[in-house]
Amino acid sequence: MAEETTALNYVREGGEGEIIEKKSRFICTVRPVETEEEAVAFIAEMKKKYWDARHNCSAFVLGDRQELTRCSDDGEPAGTAGRPMLEVLLGRGIHNAAVVVTRYFGGVLLGTGGLVRAYQSAVQAGLDASYIMERREGRKLTVGTDYNGVGKLQYLFGKEQISILDSQYAADVTMEVMIPLEQKEAIEKEITELTSGNAKLEWGDPVSYGMNRGELEIFPKNS
Repeated sequence: MAEETTALNYVREGGEGEIIEKKSRFICTVRPVETEEEAVAFIAEMKKKYWDARHNCSAFVLGDRQELTRCSDDGEPAGTAGRPMLEVLLGRGIHNAAVVVTRYFGGVLLGTGGLVRAYQSAVQAGLDASYIMERREGRKLTVGTDYNGVGKLQYLFGKEQISILDSQYAADVTMEVMIPLEQKEAIEKEITELTSGNAKLEWGDPVSYGMNRGELEIFPKNS
């Protein structure tokens, strides 16, 4: 049975998005956070920055299982801001991030449904302006093969969207790739079949990793 893992979406770099709804400005600021204290400090920072705004509503989610969540309507009708904002974070699989949506009232009431849609749209805009990186569990694989197997392996890795981290050409060829845990058994089987069992496989220890703008990034074990 293949090992199972789930990709987690982390905000690597926060951003800011803005929408206008019936003359009200909704400014969403997104920031990565690792602890509840960081999230609370970020919310306080935004309230200080936008001290003249009518509302600074907030939401954050922490933990690999999104186990800690908090949200605040900050004076908007109950359930029209914080919870809808949080639902966007949860729905997009975001982990360890906080958002604050600042509202400058434009003089036109939006109604309950209008507020919910506006705050959710603002968070979507903020996330779209941020850099979100998919974090996965995997193992580095070093494959040794003769020149007859190189093309077959390159095709396999391309088909499975597995990045080749390094290639060394000598008497034989050595390739390094990062394999998601859930693909480990299937990839090992395919490599064996493609090379008629002649490839040498060396697996590294399990790690958390992500592709940061095309470059492999290994996360510290306790991050």
